[in-house]
Amino acid sequence: METTETELQPELPHEPEMLLSQEAQYYLQQAGKWAVFLGIVGFIFCGLLFLCALFIGTVFSMLAKFSPTGNPYPATIGPVLSVVYILLDIVYFFLVLYMYQFGRKAKQSIAFIDSALVTQAMSKLKSFFKTWGIITIVIIAFYILFFIGLIIGGIGAASMMH
Repeated sequence: METTETELQPELPHEPEMLLSQEAQYYLQQAGKWAVFLGIVGFIFCGLLFLCALFIGTVFSMLAKFSPTGNPYPATIGPVLSVVYILLDIVYFFLVLYMYQFGRKAKQSIAFIDSALVTQAMSKLKSFFKTWGIITIVIIAFYILFFIGLIIGGIGAASMMH
């Protein structure tokens, strides 16, 4: 009689799973609802900002017609502002899109009890905050350059007075 030995495979270390408590699921669901709401409102404002970008040139040309002293603005101010508004709208659109996607995935993850959807929701939330962080860094850099320019301009103006 032969005995067969079964080989024991070493157990792989299990990845620790994070389970969400009922309270955490409630908070995630509520955050998802607000994120979807803010996303929809943000999309509406994106559309309005785009319309403003299209008509800002016309507004400045109309201001010139009603100005008693003529056109106080350079001729290129309308198209330049249109481009700036469109660029701001594109950045704002991506922020709103990430927020909306987070909200949808968060709500779905709770409704379907799906941890993969929670992961996707958190990925969209990470993208939102990463984009917002990059924008913040760019704004801080512009402020620093602005203040350096002011200091250099002030030094130059003070040296011309003497």
